Amino acid sequence: MDPTSVAAVMSVLSAVSGGIAGEAGKWAWGSAGSLARRIAGHEVPAPAGAAEREELSRLLAEAARRSPAQAEAVSQWMQAAPQPPAGSPVASRFPVSTRFFTDRQNAMKQLDREAARKSDGRPRVALLHGPEGIGTSALAVHWGCREVERFPDGQLYADLRGDSAEGALTAAAVLGAFLRQLGVPADEIPPPVEERSALFRALVADRRLLVVLDHAHSAAQVRPLLSSAPAVLTIVVSSRAVLGLDAVRIPVGPLADKDAVRLLTDLAGKQAVAAARAVLPSVLARCGGSPFALRAAAPRLSVFSRAEGFPGAAPAGTGADPGGDPVGSATEALYRQLDPELARGYRQLSVWPWPFLDAAAAAAALGAEPDRAGWILAELAEQQLLEQLEDGRYRYRPAVRRHAARAAAAEDGIAASSATVHRTVEHCLRLAVRADYAALPGRWHLGPRYAESVPAPSADPGAALALLTAELANLVEAVRAAEEFGRLSMVWQLCEALWALQLKAGHHTELLPALRSGVRAAEALHPGSRISGRMHTQLSFALVELQQYDEAEVELAAAAAAELEAGHVRGRATAVESLGLLRLRQWRYQEAADLFETSAALLDAIGPGEEGAADLPRARALLLRHRGRALRGLGRLDRARELLGSALRAFEELDGPDGPGDRYNAARTLTDLADTFLDEGERAAALPLIDRAIGILAKEGAELHLVHLRRLRAQCLTTAG
Repeated sequence: MDPTSVAAVMSVLSAVSGGIAGEAGKWAWGSAGSLARRIAGHEVPAPAGAAEREELSRLLAEAARRSPAQAEAVSQWMQAAPQPPAGSPVASRFPVSTRFFTDRQNAMKQLDREAARKSDGRPRVALLHGPEGIGTSALAVHWGCREVERFPDGQLYADLRGDSAEGALTAAAVLGAFLRQLGVPADEIPPPVEERSALFRALVADRRLLVVLDHAHSAAQVRPLLSSAPAVLTIVVSSRAVLGLDAVRIPVGPLADKDAVRLLTDLAGKQAVAAARAVLPSVLARCGGSPFALRAAAPRLSVFSRAEGFPGAAPAGTGADPGGDPVGSATEALYRQLDPELARGYRQLSVWPWPFLDAAAAAAALGAEPDRAGWILAELAEQQLLEQLEDGRYRYRPAVRRHAARAAAAEDGIAASSATVHRTVEHCLRLAVRADYAALPGRWHLGPRYAESVPAPSADPGAALALLTAELANLVEAVRAAEEFGRLSMVWQLCEALWALQLKAGHHTELLPALRSGVRAAEALHPGSRISGRMHTQLSFALVELQQYDEAEVELAAAAAAELEAGHVRGRATAVESLGLLRLRQWRYQEAADLFETSAALLDAIGPGEEGAADLPRARALLLRHRGRALRGLGRLDRARELLGSALRAFEELDGPDGPGDRYNAARTLTDLADTFLDEGERAAALPLIDRAIGILAKEGAELHLVHLRRLRAQCLTTAG
């Protein structure tokens, strides 16, 4: 890396800006600010775009040309900074293909042609569309599994959950998952969707790759996921012909009768089909060429007779009228054969579109024991009314869920359905509070359930964080459900319990809609209160991490105003401290230092026995750490190390027999101390600090931080060697 080259410096600075969500990116970003200040002799604002990054790159490169010492400093920063992610080959991420697949030869030939056509600069995109239950998803997966040799660099699959606009995944969330599968560490994935899309396209530019986007809702959802790479084929699957999407449109219609009979024969066997010959025309007519309906009918061929015909008409009073729809008819037939317990479970589990269901969530929804709820889920999957996912959890097909929800409205009523949603949201809240408390036991809380959920001394923070991550999709959906059903108190409590996911796991893109709901709920129920202040502060944190700084500043101002109105000095100090952290991100180090001093003065105003007094040791330790970071940015390294050393001792004292402990922040402070030594090239002094931090954070499960620390450690050892 040539520190005198504007282009080389610009390349590194751009990579750092894009990776600022991760610990390595934050470290390199902060180090760039400190370096720029030392070279310029005054505070340099953080660059906000490509033009400003180029101007800063020129400043650094020109300084490197003038002075060997400056060249060494710039070179060391460039070598330590994370480089643009290179990615790595991915294995197939496809669901398992169906064992029995019939016909669709014309559609597969069209896919063959689009995959094989001569590259001409146009993206290779095919849109498979057809009514629900007609087998569009199965066709995409089957073709992809058949053509695996055509795409040796990998196959990516995403369910966009686009059966409704409200529950559809955002492009940013899908890109985050794809980038991780392409080998990009989570802490190097840029926050903005535009930068994620650009990185995705760069990583697949030279790959022979298949991408399947299932259950797409709109062209806007899909467009950032498309690539013009010559050997990348994207298959978009939707129940309708998505408007505004430039793609080869491949309609998927009903199976012909001969292919429907072949599928029934594969599924039920020749003897069963032969025995049902008399009712076969009725079966075929009722199934309407729908593979889903045919699969539902296959196990029951042996019990059909000419007198009975093919069951499926809705009985009077159920409110479930298939209206001639084969999927609706088949679903109704399956539903009518359930015993009362399974039928109630089928209805009640459907009243909200949860991304997945497991035994614990189903038990809460139905008021049943977990073992019994697990049996209900397994039986409904056996009856093809639920799909079992690869991780053992379950979900509804969209059309089946709508049928079940109609039946629930007609047979159980709104009150019972609302109560089911409430119990499920309550389950999510209890789970989130317990796990959040175990993942971050030292922080202060507002939600009443925290008082009921003190974790056991043996609670594993890493396992708790892993549980929150696994439940993320349902927790976000629980916030939406609580808001929709007017359970606003549960909305803000759920959001408070998402803090560990924000702080330690970095799922800001996925959490942002929920955090906005938390602010709305707090303002509706508790304006000008501690709760309102907390929600504004929590939202601002996500906005800062997503580089939406202007909106973050507005939220912090609202948080400070709410805490002031509530007379909550501790909360107001947190809001001021958070604004200081934003200033650190913007390289406005003197303002940050001043804000941290203001926050410390607010804490000093809290007297013994007053609200917030119990949290003062930890709060003061945090401010010592932040003040040390600001002074590092100002180049006052001796004083920075002094304050960081004091912060470390404070956190270690909290970890005594009389305190809850704060190993996490002790490890973060060790990292900051190591950084100050690295600023002066003292790698031998930094290495033991890094090792201590790694030892602590490995037990905390804070993988985002560990990636950065391991990189720093490797650099120290390489330099020493």
